[in-house]
This record gives sequence, structure tokens and C-alpha cells, in this order.
Amino acid sequence: MSHAPSRAGRAWLFNALTTVVLWGIWGAFSGLSPERGFPETLVYCVWALTMIPPALIVLAQAGWKLNRSARAIVYGVAVGALGAGGQMVLFYAVTRGPAYLIFPVISLSPVVTIALSFLIMGERTGRLGALGILLALLALPTFDFAPGGDAHGGSWLWMALFVMACWGLQAYFMKSANHIMSAESIFFYMTVTGLALIPVAWAMTDFSRPINYGASGPWLAAAIQVLNAIGALTLVFAFRYGKAIIVAPLTNAGAPLATAIISLVALGVMPGSLKLAGIGLALAASLLLAIEPDTATDDDAALDREIQSA
Repeated sequence: MSHAPSRAGRAWLFNALTTVVLWGIWGAFSGLSPERGFPETLVYCVWALTMIPPALIVLAQAGWKLNRSARAIVYGVAVGALGAGGQMVLFYAVTRGPAYLIFPVISLSPVVTIALSFLIMGERTGRLGALGILLALLALPTFDFAPGGDAHGGSWLWMALFVMACWGLQAYFMKSANHIMSAESIFFYMTVTGLALIPVAWAMTDFSRPINYGASGPWLAAAIQVLNAIGALTLVFAFRYGKAIIVAPLTNAGAPLATAIISLVALGVMPGSLKLAGIGLALAASLLLAIEPDTATDDDAALDREIQSA
């Protein structure tokens, strides 16, 4: 069998880098609407709604073909529930513990993805990819680290570990789901699951406090969160065409890198020495993962045809 690159080519890289850029911009500006009096729980509601347009667009482009088998539905709901459920727990965790300790824990989610992809799916990578993964994992904890002791209770740690496990499992199931269903169907079920959890986020909102319903509230949140939604879509396609063992660390290290650079240039924020070291590690990791030879085979094209005809 020929081992020439499939017709997907380097589509995984294009989609992964698109996710990095969009999530990088989103990360740099995501705090604006909460700072202006629009609660993060309601930001979740807005985010879930911004998932609808890209879901409909890609479904239309796919001829409205939706994988409806029981297995596809289970995988799609699992991917959506792990992502959105982790976000719900994160909202609660940040009210119980310090964000500068919570996010470094969560940023290690690719460790879960890599371990499962290596052990269960048998994914492997070359020396450049392995070095890139190592550098990405070393870079991840540096982006949201801030010195200082923990003056809070320890319950936040278990919540952070839960979110880390959820998002690591989500990435693994996202890759697994791409073997049995189209990327468009995966994103559709992610959207439906995210919408289903809106009542939970609504119930978590403290309406006794003043809420900004003006342009700098929900409308600003929508403009920012749509970047998150589109980035989630391109992430699904990145996992469709690329190895989870490479895509996960590339996107999880690259997005904080983009956020740090954007903050530095646009917001006039100067990262500390530890974050600067993380930027260097992430940049090196991204370059190594990007130039790792594409080992996709003609099996990928056959798989794509089989899924689209299902």
C-alpha cells in the first residue's frame, strides 16, 4: 500500500494553527465582558449560542448529512458533555480557589490525551514530534502560574483535576469519534450538548448582583466567544486529519503562546520571566510539531469516504 500523503494533506496543521490563533485571541480578550459586569456563567450561555451558526454552516456544506447511529450519538454527546461539563465545573472551581493555581493544573490535559492515544490507539510520532510534545508539556504550566501561597481550601484542586481529566478525555474521544463519524456530526452533537447545559449555567448565576445587559455585556461576549466556537470547530477537524498525540499538545501550548503574544502587543502586558520561558518552549514545540513529517496514508482518504457515505 502506498504511504504517500492522503488528499487531506496537511489539513490537520492548518486547522490546528487556526485553533491556536482563534483561541489565542479569545484568551487575550475573554475577560473583558466579565470585567464589565457580565457574569462568566452567562458568558457560557452566550458561548453555547455562538456554536449554532458554525454548526449549521458545516452541516449545510456536508449536505445536511448527520450520523445518527447509536454509536455516533454516544460519542458525540460524550465529546460535548466532557467539554461543556468541564467548563461548568471550572466556573465553580474558580469561586473556591486561586485561578493562578487552577489553570496550570487544567493545562496539563494533553497528558491524559497523549497517554490514552499511545496506549489505546497505538499512535506514535518521530523524534521531532516527541521532542515537540515534551517541550509543549513543559511549557503548559508556565502560562498561568503566579507565585504565592494557597490561602484557600483544597477542594478546588480536585475540581481542577476533574476538569483536566474531562478535557483530556474529550480530546481523546474527539479523535476516536472521527473514526466512526464525520467531523460535522461531532461538532453538531457538541453544540447540542452545550446548549443543553445552558439551564445549569443559568441556575449558577447570581442574579442578586447587577448584571450588564448592554453592548459591553452579552454583545461583547458574543463577539469574543464566537472565536472560541470557531476554534472548537477547527479543532475537531484537526483531530480528524491529525494524530491526537500531536494535535493536543500543539493546540494546548500554542493557544497560550498566542494569548501571551497578543497581550504583549495589543494590551501592553509584559509577561514575567517564567512566562517568557514558557513562550520560548511553546514556540519551539509548535515549530517541531509543525515540521514533523506527515505520516498520513491512503487509509485516511478511504476512511473519509466511508464516513461521508455513512
